[in-house]
Parts: sequence; C-alpha cells; structure tokens
Amino acid sequence: MAKVKITLVRSKNGATERQISTLKSLGLRRINHTVERDVDQVTGGMIEKVRHLIRVEEI
Repeated sequence: MAKVKITLVRSKNGATERQISTLKSLGLRRINHTVERDVDQVTGGMIEKVRHLIRVEEI
C-alpha cells in the first residue's frame, strides 16, 4: 500500500460544509498541518474532493 503525506495549504474558510468534514476526516486541522495516510479507495476519494486545498506527496 502506498503512503502519502497530506498538507493543508489553503484556508477552509470558503469551503463547503462537506469539504470541511472531509478535511476533518483526513485529520487536517489548520494550515500547514501535515498527516501521513495509507492510500486506499476511500482515502483517494477524499483527497480528490479537496485537492484544491491540500498538497499531496508520496513517501
């Protein structure tokens, strides 16, 4: 399974409630907060929904 490093790089102020919930599910709380996740179908889908707010790097 691939691992990725996900960093919140844009504010969630203009985001919809659903996008904010997705960020919370990923574990991202504030700008420049970084988490590491295994990529599966669920996580990949969440990343795609908030792609404009985050930066993703493969580990």
